[in-house]
Amino acid sequence: MDDLVIDILKQAGALLEGHFLLSSGKHSNKYCQCAKLLQYPDKAEKVLAVIADKLKDVNFDKIVGPAMGGVIVSYELARQTGKPGIFAERQDGNMTLRRGFEINPGEKIIISEDVVTTGKSSLEVAKVIENLGGEVVGICCIVDRKSKDIRIPYPVYSAVKLNISTYNAEDCPMCRNGMDYIKPGSRVFK
Repeated sequence: MDDLVIDILKQAGALLEGHFLLSSGKHSNKYCQCAKLLQYPDKAEKVLAVIADKLKDVNFDKIVGPAMGGVIVSYELARQTGKPGIFAERQDGNMTLRRGFEINPGEKIIISEDVVTTGKSSLEVAKVIENLGGEVVGICCIVDRKSKDIRIPYPVYSAVKLNISTYNAEDCPMCRNGMDYIKPGSRVFK
């Protein structure tokens, strides 16, 4: 299944090479721009079907995707699983639910992302969900690219796991070689 997902990501132009400043602040020589995949509903449907299949035995009530990357993922997974799909977004720099979206006490929630690298956005959303009385039962993503040293306290269900190196700025070989970086993510650094 990994080969199918990677092939679709490549067809969509979603796997990029260069020097990238990630939303986490880390640097990488590869980047997964899942928005390039998500612009093609037919391709997105096939990739997200891999995740929907992994969720078939998971007991959950709702899917919450952090804006931006998790919005379309949440919608498509909701469509495929028959569960409601909503999104969290930043207000004054903090993740929150708006637009009348609710988490009811005791609801079991899956968090949906496009890419998980550090899990920072997902963990911010988890805190919101838990503060509202919901229970996070897992995180799903198109691409799981977290390194072995990143610990996330929930199961992660991904369409594909990619081993892509990340570097702190002071350890980045591309920076040492004077290569300019691109910041493709949506998060604004504080």
